Amino acid sequence: MTPDEIILRAERALDRRRPWESVWRDCYDHVLATNPGGGGPTLHDGTAADAAENLAASLLAELTPPWSRWFGLAPVDEGADPELAAVLERAAEVLQGHLDRSNFALEMHQAFLDLVVAGTGVVLVEEAPPGESSALRFTAVPLREAVLEEGASGRLDTVFRLVGLSADAIAARYPRAMLPPDLFRSENPDATHRVIEAVWPGFGGPRFAAVLERDGKGIPLAEGRFEESPFLAFRWMKAPGETYGRGPVMKALPDIRTANKVVELVLKNASIAATGIWQADDDGVLNPATVRLEPGSIIPKAVGSSGLTPLAAPGSFDVSQLVLSDMRGRIRAALLADRLAAPQRTNMTATEVLERSAETARLLGATYGRLQAELLTPLVARCLSILRRRGEVPPILLDGQEARIAYQSPLARVQGRADAANTLLFLQAIAALGPGAAAVVDLPAAARHLARTLSAPSAVLAPVPGTASAPNQEQPST
Repeated sequence: MTPDEIILRAERALDRRRPWESVWRDCYDHVLATNPGGGGPTLHDGTAADAAENLAASLLAELTPPWSRWFGLAPVDEGADPELAAVLERAAEVLQGHLDRSNFALEMHQAFLDLVVAGTGVVLVEEAPPGESSALRFTAVPLREAVLEEGASGRLDTVFRLVGLSADAIAARYPRAMLPPDLFRSENPDATHRVIEAVWPGFGGPRFAAVLERDGKGIPLAEGRFEESPFLAFRWMKAPGETYGRGPVMKALPDIRTANKVVELVLKNASIAATGIWQADDDGVLNPATVRLEPGSIIPKAVGSSGLTPLAAPGSFDVSQLVLSDMRGRIRAALLADRLAAPQRTNMTATEVLERSAETARLLGATYGRLQAELLTPLVARCLSILRRRGEVPPILLDGQEARIAYQSPLARVQGRADAANTLLFLQAIAALGPGAAAVVDLPAAARHLARTLSAPSAVLAPVPGTASAPNQEQPST
């Protein structure tokens, strides 16, 4: 696409996004205000904000726990090449080291906040400059800067990032760009200029272009091609025919508004109950306009007059507690606050812990499947592409023919334990049938299946008998 075509296509995609913006604004105003104190509704209830933050932290801990191995690389055919498993294990350790030394955990938590509130999150994965502690640099792209298009595969493979940058920032980010001389002659040194960074699918890999928009015209800043897209756009869930996702806060927004209004009315009623509403006759001695209701005050009154008389409240407001309790319960249920929180009882049995973990896996099953396809798999592929270009890992094909990603996050291990339990139950049933039935079971193969299901390291497994080490040969490149 030419620079002008990029601007035109981004504007069209932005027009299609506008109906979502009002809903997003309400979600952020009630849960995660973009500019605290800068407007929006006055918040009186913090249930939704607390539950949304806990859900984002739970997603980080369940899917990509910091400083913990949440993925692994394993050969598709474990018996084909015994040395391949060790090579893949070493590549996974190198990638995990770079993730631990980078800002991965910080930016992913911010992206998960966008995912919970607005239903869509975007992460930019870039190669860090040489000399930094990690080769990877992550940026949580605010949803207000991202304009997305869904491709034929059903994924958000076309991303336009609309960002305002100063002239110095543009020169620093695109040092090879031919910038107009008058760009640096602005009277306002803090003036920003609109830059569009576009990534779209192309033959041989995603295409990239950066365009500076000035007076409706596009000035090219950079262009190129990637092995894997640097922009990772992912959704909580989506309805058929829609591009952007729907988050749990969007579903609970009516209850959030109601709870906020109920708390506001409760506080108003509490102020009336504390100070009261009074009436008095202006008899020349008592002036109601100058009366101050405070401890220790002496209020004069005429002899024989009633002075200040309190008005009775119109009715009891105790029903508000029932409504508020119901609304808060619905909000916490929608944001999975009670399901993903740490157990309150410390004396839970192992069976109770497994059942609680299985329930968590069922609740997040559909969402986890979508996040695995739209976030985790592209994330690992993008990071390996950067490390492969630097020569820190060998060329690895994550195409389902040579190597595969074995997820080892806490949520993935719950499913692995369930599969392992089914296998052990089968082996126990076979053993109860006698030696004749046990003869049909390949115990070494069963042990390897359990090791793969429970994400055991390849170093603890003995080589498969009858397989020789493959000679050193050049691996195919991506």
